[in-house]
Amino acid sequence: MRFSCFKNTVLFPIILGIVLVLISCAFKVKKGDVNNGKTQKHTSTSLITEVQSDTSVVVGANQTENYLPLLKGKRVGIVANQTSVVFKEGNSYTHIVDTLLSQNVDIKKVFSPEHGFRGNADAGELVKDGVDTKTQLPILSLHGKHRKPTLETLKDLDIVVFDIQDVGVRFYTYISTLHNVMEACAEANIPMLILDRPNPNGHYIDGPTLKIENQSFLGMHPIPLVHGMTVGEYAKMINGEKWLANGLQCKITVVPVKNYTHKTPYSLPIRPSPNLPNDKSIALYPSLGLFEGTNINAGRGTEFQFQRYGAPFLNPKTMTFSYTPQANFGAKYPKHRGELCYGEDLSNVEINDEMTLKWIIKAYENSTDKSKFFLTEGFTKHAGTAKLQKQIESGMSEANIKATWQKDLDTFKKIREKYLIYD
Repeated sequence: MRFSCFKNTVLFPIILGIVLVLISCAFKVKKGDVNNGKTQKHTSTSLITEVQSDTSVVVGANQTENYLPLLKGKRVGIVANQTSVVFKEGNSYTHIVDTLLSQNVDIKKVFSPEHGFRGNADAGELVKDGVDTKTQLPILSLHGKHRKPTLETLKDLDIVVFDIQDVGVRFYTYISTLHNVMEACAEANIPMLILDRPNPNGHYIDGPTLKIENQSFLGMHPIPLVHGMTVGEYAKMINGEKWLANGLQCKITVVPVKNYTHKTPYSLPIRPSPNLPNDKSIALYPSLGLFEGTNINAGRGTEFQFQRYGAPFLNPKTMTFSYTPQANFGAKYPKHRGELCYGEDLSNVEINDEMTLKWIIKAYENSTDKSKFFLTEGFTKHAGTAKLQKQIESGMSEANIKATWQKDLDTFKKIREKYLIYD
């Protein structure tokens, strides 16, 4: 309407042209921003400090309308850490505990897993009980004197909420905590509410399957090293396979993630633990995590945790990359602290959808003192089988080793199908 006065003048074509150019430029800028966002989502290796970028994926915690009715009028305990957040508009979030308190939910206590409620404790470090300075709620550690809630700590609760971000690897201990909480709740006849979150390594299944004689807190059940399940799906499997003591069943309600499948790329908005700082480290963790059962440093004590590996006894002629681990956030006593380590930088490698043995085999082959390499008990717990160390020591190729996993992987995939929530 505003351009009608220019219809019969020479200015109209000029002004119309300017308007069209401006619209075109605006469209190109917007399109470019969208493409950049997608690129960053899939390939970013920067520190995880931003909140959830893909707003189409709605985590369980954000669906308050689906679970607040289950908590109203109940005495609530919650298993949570720094990843237990509700995402907000405007690039922000609130902790699930603060969110529930604002809705007048009667939270009685918080149970914290490995790394603590705020996620700043070293791997394996004992976490003490305490009090949250913000809310004054008691915090009971599940990675200290007790790894399972006692009946005494549950007696004043009507329901327990579990909301922790996992990374889909068997020896990542949050799913062991899940088992212990489910078992305690089943024994106390208390229901659990599980607020599900995406699995960033949920798009494939790989690795050796745990043999039950090697059961530990680093692996409690006969599942592959990379299991391809969310916490909610895994909880269903624990119940369905009767893995709780005495065949008990825990009453669980899972709030699923919306707009999510196992093929959906998902960049974790918050470090799930101190030494998984970015997408690259999380993708490499299934492969480099095996170094935790050896004398090889896997980047702890640097800013590239699980993106490099090295040791003083690796051959510097073939392992030309070097670094010196130092005490830092999340690693007070890293392996080979203050020693020059020779190894390999993987921060720019392309990651296939698989767990690979090529780096641990290469490190073993280039070790100048192979007697120092394996920490046998620790390696067996991480691998879930004593066979893998023997296979590497014997010089078996990666392809031949992985072929020995296939039967167990096929069996697991059939079992897994029964408990899937997502395609």
